[in-house]
Amino acid sequence: MTGTTGRDLFALSAPGLVFPGLSDVDRQAVLRRLAIGIAATLGGLADDATLVRGFAEREALGSTALGAGIAVPHCRIAGLNRPWIAIGLHPEGIEFGAADGRPVRIFFAVVSPSGSPAEHLRILASISRWSRDPARVEALASARTAEEAIGTLNAGGAEG
Repeated sequence: MTGTTGRDLFALSAPGLVFPGLSDVDRQAVLRRLAIGIAATLGGLADDATLVRGFAEREALGSTALGAGIAVPHCRIAGLNRPWIAIGLHPEGIEFGAADGRPVRIFFAVVSPSGSPAEHLRILASISRWSRDPARVEALASARTAEEAIGTLNAGGAEG
């Protein structure tokens, strides 16, 4: 994933893992909403309680907000056969402890198999590289439907 494109990131997702129009008012509620959506889409591969706990444990170490309106809540869990990325979009944004103080509008929620720490770190780095383009970030943050979000990711150019 060195020259990361939106297609690369979306290849780790699925249409059912894109959540536009989040309206939750705080960090815990957003993480719970993403966990419930991920668990529902992945079926028996992950349950929402495990995901909520994994996201909360990671956030307790420090905010996963990258700045520029983006956060990357993530965890590794047993039982997955591959990593997944869910994309949550919050039109107004919420306070998420970002160093730049900006509210978070885009959530890339990453769940990976517990036995794949190197792959997990590569995915996090890929999201960070993808996020360096302000126009691309704004286009994704402005998406109002899952289809618009997917189209924005698929149109994203390489960033290395």
